[in-house]
Amino acid sequence: MAEPGRAGGSPEPPVQVSIILPVHNSECWLDECLKSVWEQDFKGTMELSIFNDASKDGSAEIIEKWKIKLEEVGVSVIIGTNNSSQPRGVGFAKNQAVIQSSGTYLCFLDSDDVMMPQRVRLQHQVAIQHPNSIIGCQVRREPLDSTERYTRWINNLSQEQLLTQVFTSHGPTVIMPTWFCSREWFFHVGRFDEGGKGVPEDLLFFYDHLQKGGGVFRVNHCLLLYRYHPQAATHSVLEETIWNHRVRFLEDRVLSSWTSFTIWNAGKQGKKLYRSLSPANQKKVTAFCDVDEKKITKGFYTYEESEERPKPKIPVCHFRDATPPFVICVKLDMTGGAFETNLATLNLKEGKDYYHFN
Repeated sequence: MAEPGRAGGSPEPPVQVSIILPVHNSECWLDECLKSVWEQDFKGTMELSIFNDASKDGSAEIIEKWKIKLEEVGVSVIIGTNNSSQPRGVGFAKNQAVIQSSGTYLCFLDSDDVMMPQRVRLQHQVAIQHPNSIIGCQVRREPLDSTERYTRWINNLSQEQLLTQVFTSHGPTVIMPTWFCSREWFFHVGRFDEGGKGVPEDLLFFYDHLQKGGGVFRVNHCLLLYRYHPQAATHSVLEETIWNHRVRFLEDRVLSSWTSFTIWNAGKQGKKLYRSLSPANQKKVTAFCDVDEKKITKGFYTYEESEERPKPKIPVCHFRDATPPFVICVKLDMTGGAFETNLATLNLKEGKDYYHFN
């Protein structure tokens, strides 16, 4: 840490890392969260930028207490506040915390999470090498048994999959409370959507980041305790909203360059994807494929809602008889490995012959 308040009026060194912390009624977790900032072993210059978004609890007092402790160890603390009666939302709060900060790099943190002491140091090392990337890390879920499939996915994606598995219902392949990126790149992508409750601002930022050619890397150490609790803002976003953003992104990034493809899943999810596609992309669907004999025997799916006459009928076949590329609408890590084994027998390359949209 830099020594506090240099004597002699010499200029302060530029801040290397700003920790970006939006706060809204977080008193039950804030002590542990701020202590984890205080415990960082990063040797460079660091500041904490907090935006308190209309908290009604004791959050402000906890922040003031830690401001003193942090400044004693050379971490300056900037506090912005929305004093109105209504919170402006997490997108607004994160943007404000970034705007009032000055670090060359931004380290995002949620007020209910806890950083491991080496987080800033290790992510900063990687971010320097990848200036146009979002750097994430592995996480430990608290409580341990919540969202086990999701946590396994977050922690085990390969480097290639960080870029190919961006269309799934799990959302960003590195989760926002682990994000670390350069300030310059953040503003190049263009800040978070401020629509407030019901807006998946992390997902939209992540998609914009990828559209602008941004990279994604993960430090393969567990650097964050990631808390699950039903009050989390994540739960206020409608699944339908996220579904629509995912479909549009898949159409832009993948389907626009495919002339035909197969949807892997002749059940509810596969049909829903088909119905959500633009008419031009619906016409590219040559078949649905599945393992369910009943669906295969039926032979085709009729698109009843279509305006066209005759109504489109799409063949349903066994996955072994299907032609790649595939958009896969089967959930991963759900069938005791049966689906993964079937997929592996086809010797296909993810990101070329198939994408997951599960």
